Amino acid sequence: MISKEKLREIIFQQKALHRPEHTIPRDLLAIILNLLEDKRVFVISGIRRCGKSTLLRQIMEKTKNHCYVNFEDERFLDFAAQDFEQLNEVLVEIYGNANTYFFDEIQNVDKFELFVRRLHEQGKKVILTGSNASLLSKELGTRLTGRYKLFEIYPFSFGEYLKLKEILPTNEWFYSTEKKTHLIGLFDAYLTKGGLPEYLKNDDSDYVRTVYENILYRDVIARYSIKKQRLVKELVGILTANISAPFTYNSLKNSLGLANSITVKEYISYLSNSYLFFELQRFDFSIRKMLNAPKKIYLIDPAFHQIGSLSLSLNKGRLLENAVFIELKRRGKEVYYNSGENECDFLIKDAKKISEAIQVCYELNDENKSREIKGLVEALNKFGLGGGLILTHDQEMELRESGKVILVTPLWKWLLRY
Repeated sequence: MISKEKLREIIFQQKALHRPEHTIPRDLLAIILNLLEDKRVFVISGIRRCGKSTLLRQIMEKTKNHCYVNFEDERFLDFAAQDFEQLNEVLVEIYGNANTYFFDEIQNVDKFELFVRRLHEQGKKVILTGSNASLLSKELGTRLTGRYKLFEIYPFSFGEYLKLKEILPTNEWFYSTEKKTHLIGLFDAYLTKGGLPEYLKNDDSDYVRTVYENILYRDVIARYSIKKQRLVKELVGILTANISAPFTYNSLKNSLGLANSITVKEYISYLSNSYLFFELQRFDFSIRKMLNAPKKIYLIDPAFHQIGSLSLSLNKGRLLENAVFIELKRRGKEVYYNSGENECDFLIKDAKKISEAIQVCYELNDENKSREIKGLVEALNKFGLGGGLILTHDQEMELRESGKVILVTPLWKWLLRY
């Protein structure tokens, strides 16, 4: 329990702290603002420190007659479900009879979904954030089936990264040697530094380590009461060093010296729920075969590589592939990989069919050109597609192979035009 007077103090202070400030408008902002008349509860979910609270404030600046609570405040540690009515009374005292409720990290409160449902039934607009995909979907799915809409936010896209650098490239930049060279340099920095907003502003590696440890210890180890902390850290190290490489739960079980692979599967699901890693399935028309096939792993942001990896360096081609995967996720695509006689990095499924095939390599050269093209063409033939895409660091051309049109495009250009 928490006293009403204490709640007044917290809400007054939080209101004073959240004054408008200059921030980079997120790509999601315009999408959410255009949907504000939608009656459903809005859920903004993503990894810690990727900008959820900032996006919430950006929406608040465009919204009249609202109230706000940040449940990440340590003074809410003793807050329980029965305190919500008291909290609502305090919010009415301080903000008036608000139409829109903004809740930051409300998932920290047990049974929060009951209060959210009550507000929704009273005709209030509720917008909340959270850092655990599974917990949010489980709780809200139970109480608000069909009555909430999920928006997933990621670290800065390349376009948002350029806005931070106060650069707004036009088509002219693509054809000016000087400006193109500048863009490529910025892209190379983005590939290794990633898109965590505060890290990009301060360039402090200790900050990245703190975020990483909070995710690992608070969102994974503490939340799921894991006793074998060393195993989790070793698993993270193996996964981080092997992004984009195929793996099986059984192979990881052997590497970690475990008796069964169920533990590995559970740990990876916990890491995925916290948005640190993403699994990619191999496409197959048989669901059973697809579930049993090797998977690939991708990391939410390259800034975490040096912190969590057992390897000191990461292959540039893998960095490129990781960036493509995260961008496809950011765009809400349903993604798989293809593996037959050859391999294609990404298949995009649209409705009930595969609509695109994408291959990624740092540079097409005499050693890899045949392999990369064969993998793409095999996928194009398999799914009846007339053409495909190869994303590289800075090559651009059009190829024709086996009756298929293959566009070779620099990834930095694709990220800005996609």
